[in-house]
Amino acid sequence: MSASSSKPGLKNWIRFLIPSGIGVLFFLTPIVIDGQITIGMAYVGDLFINNFQLQLSQLAGIFIVSSVLFSFLFAINKRAKKKLHWLSDHLTLHPFWFTMRMFGAIAAVAYLFQVGPEFLTGVATSGTTLGNLIPITMTYLGIGAVFLPLLVDFGLMELVGVMLSRIFDRVFGLPGRSAIDAMASWMGSGPVGVFITSQQYERGFYTAREAAVICTNFSVVSVSFSLVVIEYIGLGHLFVPYYLSVIGIGFIAALITPRLPPLNRIADNFIDGNPAKGSRTYEPGVRLLPIALNQALDRAANAPSSRELVQRVGRNVSEIWLSLIPVVMGLGTTALILAEYTPVFTWLGAPIAPILNLFQLEEAQAAAPLILVGFTDMYLPALVGVNINSELTRFVVATVSVTQLIYMSEVGALIIKSKIPLGFINVAQIFILRTLISLPIAVIIGHLLL
Repeated sequence: MSASSSKPGLKNWIRFLIPSGIGVLFFLTPIVIDGQITIGMAYVGDLFINNFQLQLSQLAGIFIVSSVLFSFLFAINKRAKKKLHWLSDHLTLHPFWFTMRMFGAIAAVAYLFQVGPEFLTGVATSGTTLGNLIPITMTYLGIGAVFLPLLVDFGLMELVGVMLSRIFDRVFGLPGRSAIDAMASWMGSGPVGVFITSQQYERGFYTAREAAVICTNFSVVSVSFSLVVIEYIGLGHLFVPYYLSVIGIGFIAALITPRLPPLNRIADNFIDGNPAKGSRTYEPGVRLLPIALNQALDRAANAPSSRELVQRVGRNVSEIWLSLIPVVMGLGTTALILAEYTPVFTWLGAPIAPILNLFQLEEAQAAAPLILVGFTDMYLPALVGVNINSELTRFVVATVSVTQLIYMSEVGALIIKSKIPLGFINVAQIFILRTLISLPIAVIIGHLLL
């Protein structure tokens, strides 16, 4: 082979190794800073959040209000809608989403200017969403959108997908590339995992069923968040068995949940309506590494240009900040208002108290609502559960709240707003299923430990 014919091969190797290597280092490689285990993305994000949290809240408020104004503009001005089609596509006046955006804008303005009733200006409602959660979500998803192409556009997904195809197909009925989603969530944050999944679905790499299963079972809670929860609830000395419990329960839930409604009823079709053609794995005896490398290098050879990447990143960031964030504000604040100012979750938790008594958990009456209040926000059970005296009960509350995965202040809102075919009722059903699976296992582990 001549030197000239070998250059494209070398070029493809460089296009594969350098961006993918940077992506692995940034998203998936644990680093220790000040005695804490983190990753590059989380470290950069935390720098922004810790130093500019107030400014991020104010910026988010501007984006939320702008989202409503743009929606009005596109509704009354067809010319503007056509000219800014990349923005108008996700800022339409669908009644439900517009209502959520409008309410989110009202709540944001009320909180930032401290004008209006307590249920809009309080720390427990708008203060939690706009003051704490949205700066984190906006920062992580913004950084994720900018650097995500390093993971998905230069061959890493193809390499991992082929190498893990057999085990993921056999165990979960999923393509191996879903391991990247799980790792990005585990080391970074759950919303980033949902974002990766929705992007992969929209670009035709996952079917509707696969995307729904992945975002509700593999967008796992990060190590750092789990540490915050267990430390806050006063059981930091149990972090290792606690997190091993979270991993084990999550694995069991990922085996069971996709085989039950509503996930098993979702069509196994790609976003264009075409069905998946058989199993996306390989026959026994076929060596996977050469196939994986060939697909990775082919993907790198056809990677998008710098201009295409910049345009895509711009669209993704605009969708996150002008479309998703307002919905997170509206849905999240609504859920927190229900939890804080109404007895809805107390009523819903009433049937759970006898079950907790049956499991011999102390303070079952106080713990019962916490089993369901995590649907509003994953951190709420820990915030309230710290007042429970029983270590066993606190351990169960902390474990279940993290293994439920679905919470409307962030992940749930992102899933519902995405093109993945899961509505609010579906998300609530999956939350309940994961709760029913997680609770008895967490109780058994808790009794063995405490």
